[in-house]
Amino acid sequence: MKTKKIWANLCSADLSATDRFYEAIGFNNNNQSGTPGIASFSFGEAGFIINFFDKDRFAANSGQEISEISSGHEILFSLSAGSREEVDQWPARIRSAGGTVYIEPVDYMGGYNMAFADPDGHKFNVFYMEGM
Repeated sequence: MKTKKIWANLCSADLSATDRFYEAIGFNNNNQSGTPGIASFSFGEAGFIINFFDKDRFAANSGQEISEISSGHEILFSLSAGSREEVDQWPARIRSAGGTVYIEPVDYMGGYNMAFADPDGHKFNVFYMEGM
């Protein structure tokens, strides 16, 4: 079996806050039709899609209860940065958009890294490594 495409589906406690946050940090809104109950953004040059559903819709579609993610990780999305200086720019942007920086820029595993959570607690790291 061959998979054509992969994307992520996550839940959001407040889709308006999710929209504001991801637009403020510069990602492309992918919900051009304005479908209610969903926020959708594309990330990176390849256009990886993350859809955010309101909790009721996500629970109904998945047939499962929603886990509490604010105190731990469900998944860690990694965003590739073009330079150390670019990594250094992320914390201010995240904070001004309403997110939380939980790892300040630091040398890590031969590269340079910082990490943040969106308003729902979804975790991302921004990583730079020369040649990557």
